[in-house]
Amino acid sequence: MTQPEIREPRAERYNPHAIEPKWQARWEQEGLYTFQEDPTKTKHYALTMFPYPSGNLHIGHWYANVAPDAHARWMRMRGYNVLFPMGFDAFGLPAENAAIKHGLNPATWTYSNIEHMTAQFQRMGTMIDWSRKFATCDPEYYRWNQWFFTEFFRRGLAYKKDGPVNWCPKDQTVLANEQVVDGRCERCGTPVERRNLSQWYLKITDYAEELLDFAGTDMPERVKAMQTNWIGKSVGAEITFDTPAGPETVFTTRPDTLMGATFLVLAPEHPKVPALTTPEQAEAVRAYVEAAGRKTDVERQQDMGEKTGVFTGSFATHPVSGHQIPIWVADYVLMTYGTGSIMAVPAHDERDFDFARKFGLEIREVIRPEGGEPLDTAQGPYVGEGVIVHSGEFDGLPGGKASIATITRRLEALGVAKPKTTYRLRDWLVSRQRYWGTPIPIVYCPEHEAQPVPEDQLPVKLPENVEFMPTGQSPLKLDREWMRATCPVCGGPAERDTDTMDTFVDSSWYMYRYLSPHDDERPFDPARANLLPVDLYTGGIEHAILHLLYSRFWTKVMRDMGLTVQSEPFARLRNQGIILGEDNEKMSKSRGNVVDPDDLVREYGTDTVRTYLMFIAPWELGGPWDPSGINGPAKWLARVWALYFDEKAAGPEEKISAQELRYAVHATLKKVSGDFERMSFNTIIAALMELTNTLVKAKRSPVFGTPAWEEALDLFNRMLAPVAPHIAEEIWRERGGTESVHLQAWPEVDEAAATRDTVTIGVQVSGRVRGQVEISKTATQEEALAAARANPDVARFIEGKTVVKEIYVPGRIINLVVK
Repeated sequence: MTQPEIREPRAERYNPHAIEPKWQARWEQEGLYTFQEDPTKTKHYALTMFPYPSGNLHIGHWYANVAPDAHARWMRMRGYNVLFPMGFDAFGLPAENAAIKHGLNPATWTYSNIEHMTAQFQRMGTMIDWSRKFATCDPEYYRWNQWFFTEFFRRGLAYKKDGPVNWCPKDQTVLANEQVVDGRCERCGTPVERRNLSQWYLKITDYAEELLDFAGTDMPERVKAMQTNWIGKSVGAEITFDTPAGPETVFTTRPDTLMGATFLVLAPEHPKVPALTTPEQAEAVRAYVEAAGRKTDVERQQDMGEKTGVFTGSFATHPVSGHQIPIWVADYVLMTYGTGSIMAVPAHDERDFDFARKFGLEIREVIRPEGGEPLDTAQGPYVGEGVIVHSGEFDGLPGGKASIATITRRLEALGVAKPKTTYRLRDWLVSRQRYWGTPIPIVYCPEHEAQPVPEDQLPVKLPENVEFMPTGQSPLKLDREWMRATCPVCGGPAERDTDTMDTFVDSSWYMYRYLSPHDDERPFDPARANLLPVDLYTGGIEHAILHLLYSRFWTKVMRDMGLTVQSEPFARLRNQGIILGEDNEKMSKSRGNVVDPDDLVREYGTDTVRTYLMFIAPWELGGPWDPSGINGPAKWLARVWALYFDEKAAGPEEKISAQELRYAVHATLKKVSGDFERMSFNTIIAALMELTNTLVKAKRSPVFGTPAWEEALDLFNRMLAPVAPHIAEEIWRERGGTESVHLQAWPEVDEAAATRDTVTIGVQVSGRVRGQVEISKTATQEEALAAARANPDVARFIEGKTVVKEIYVPGRIINLVVK
C-alpha cells in the first residue's frame, strides 16, 4: 500500500534555499532524469560540450548549460524521450602543471575536481542523467582511444613522419597550428619555437572534400565559414618550371596569369634550396633560412610587416616564353601548402607586388579590367578577373575562373601543366610530449619497427608512481620499466612510444560513448545507434575548427569502419555567446571581475540564477554581467510565489474578462513555444514576466476563481517548469500534483483563444497621437470614427473645433484633422 505523502508546512514567503535542495534530492532519489529507452517515443539526444575539470564551475559554465537544460526539459514535456548526459574532458596540461606545482598525482587532482564540479552541476538543477557520467581519463574510456588509434594505423590513417612542429618550451610539448595564437602558446602565452621532430599524424586530409559538405548537419553559417576557410579548398593547376636542380612544380589558382610570372619563390624549408643556392649567395641564404626557422607557420602567414626574402642566385625557365626568371626564397611561402613554391605574378597579387617592389623585380601586366587602361604600378596590382592581355594566343579571353579549364587544357597539351585541387588543411598532428593523456599504443621492435599493441593488451595504462621534473619533461620518457614491452610479431623486446595523444582525440567521439558508457566490449553498443546522431549540440564557437571539425572527421571514419551509419555526429549545432565581466572585459582573476555562481546561489537561489542567465541577453550573443540585474528575476519569482499562495493581491480592482485572460495565457503559450523552438530564451522569460503582470491583475478581478483562472494557473505553472524547475515543482505539488511537473505534457495552444477579435489602434488629432481605442477587427469606418470621437482623451482636443477631415487606415491609425 502506497503511503500518503507527508508535506511540510508551506512557507509564507518564497524561500528557494528550502525548496531547491529538497527537490534536487528527491529527483535524484526517484531517478527522475535517468534515461530509459522507449520505442514508443521519439528520441531527442541533447548534449552540451563537456567541461574540463578545472576545479570550479564558473558563470560561463552556467550560461552554457542552463539554457540547453531548459530546452531539453521543454522537449521532454512535448513527449520526446530525452537523453541529456554529461561527463568530463579530463586529460590535459593543467592537471600536469598542478602535479608539478603541488606534488600531486594528476589523477588525484582531476578526480577530486570532478567530484566537486559534479556536486556544483547538481546544484544547477539540470535534468542531466548522471548514471552515464565518465571522464576521459578513465582507463575504461581511453582504452577505446587506443583501440581507435590501432584501427586507424591498420587502415593507413595514422602514420609517423619527421617534420617541423610548433614547440612550447614552457609546457615542453608540441602544439597544433590551431593552438598557436599570435606566435604564442594559447594556454600559457610562451613564444612558440619551431623544431623538427618525429610525430604521429591522423589523415584528416583524406576527408577534406567531404568535410566541406554540410548537407547532413544544421550548423550556424559562421561555423561553416570558419571550417570552409580552414580546409581552404583551391582549384587551379600545377605548372612545371625547369630549374638547375630539376623540374619544379608550382600550384596556382590563376593559370590565366602564367605569362605574368616574373620570378619563382620557394619556402625556406624547400629541399631544392641548397641545390639552387649559388656559392655567392650561400651565406645570405643560410642566414635567412635559419631566421625563418624560428617563426611558426602562423606567424609567417600573419606577418603584416615588410616582406623579406633572399635571391638564390639561380634562374628558372618559363615553360611557355622560355625566358629566364630568378628564383628567390621567402618566408611568406609555406612548405605545408601546395608544393612549397609559387610562381610570382606581381602585377596581379598583393604579396608578390610588395615583394617585387622591394627587390626591384619585373612587374608584367597580363590581366586588365575590361575596357580599362594599362596597369599603373603606382596604384598597386590589379587583382580582378578582367581580360587577358600580353599573353599570345590567350589574349582576349576572360580572366579568372571562366578561363581556368580552357587554359589548363592548352598547357596540359604542351606538357607543362595539369589540373589540380589543393587544400590548406593539414593532417592532424596528435603526438604530445606529456604524461597526462592517452598513451599512444605503439611499440618499437628493432626488427619489425612500429607495431600496434594487440587489442587484448589494451588499455596501455599510465604508470601511477611517476616523478614530474621542473622542466616539464614527460615522466614517461624517464620510466624505463613502463617503456619495456614485447613485440607482438616476434615476441622479442620492444619499447613503448612515450608520446600521448592530443586531448582533442578524447572529445572527438565522446558523444557516442554516452550510449553505453560502461561497455567493456566495444566503444559503444551498435544496438543503441538508433539514438544517434546528437539532435542538438551546444557549446562555444571557439571550437569551430578544432573539436567540431575533428569530431566530424572521426564520425566519417567510424562510418567507413562500419561502426555507424551516420556521416555527421550532430544534426543541429548552436553556439552560445560569452558572459563578460561587469567591466565589459573577459572574466579573469587578474582583472578581478570574476562572478562566482556558488555565491549567487547562496544569496538568490538556483532558479533565480538560471532565470537571470537566460534573461540577461540573447543566448547566442552573451553580454556583460550586471550585478543589479539579478534583482529583477529574484523579485519576479517572489511575485510568482505570491500569485499562487497569497490570499489576496494588493491593489485596486481590475476589469479583466475570462476571454481576455485566456487570450493573454494562450498568446503567451504560443510565443513561448515558438521561442523555445528558436532558442530565444531571453524573450521566453520576458513573456512569462509579462504574463505574471496580467495574472496579478486578474487576481484582483471578477475572473479570479473561475475555470479560466484555474486554467491560467495550470498553464503558467507548466510554462515555468523548464526555466525555473524547483519553484515550478513546489507549486505543482502544493496544488495537488501527484507526479512531478516535469513529467507533465507541454500545454496545447487554443488557437481560437490566442486570437484577438479586437485591435488597439492610435487616434491622432491633426497628426499628433492623443489616445487609443480598442475596436473590432471587422469594425466599419463609421464605427471606428465614432469610437475615436467618444474617447475622452480625444474628445477634449476636438471640443469646440471643426473636424475638416477624417482618415481611417483599418487596423492601423485614425486621424481627425481639425481647425
